[in-house]
Amino acid sequence: MLQTKEDRSLGELFSELTQGMSTLVRQEVQLAKTEISETVGNIVKNVLLLVVGGVFAFVGFQALMAAAILGLAQTLSPWLAALVVALALLAVAGILVMKGLATLKKQSPMPRQTAETIKEDVQWAKQQMK
Repeated sequence: MLQTKEDRSLGELFSELTQGMSTLVRQEVQLAKTEISETVGNIVKNVLLLVVGGVFAFVGFQALMAAAILGLAQTLSPWLAALVVALALLAVAGILVMKGLATLKKQSPMPRQTAETIKEDVQWAKQQMK
């Protein structure tokens, strides 16, 4: 025979509440893990942009050095070509670094969805205790 809510003992109700809360906590932990994993993935991508930007900056610096050497050794034409290449590489590096930094500044390590559902779960648990 199926018992109604009124027919169950306080111990049974408490046991049911404990099981429900246990399941809820496990689900919240899983949600937090998933959310943090996604956040870390985004951070890794943006750090990669910074690294690529750094590589372009390094190559640009090398080209600037080559331009300076060629400028001292020759007349205008060869070093001017190297200077144009160096400035183009530095422009690309600047764009990549700025994009990576801007995105990283917007990124929050706090698992927002988990925090919201925990608030909802606390409210639900309070209602169940009434």
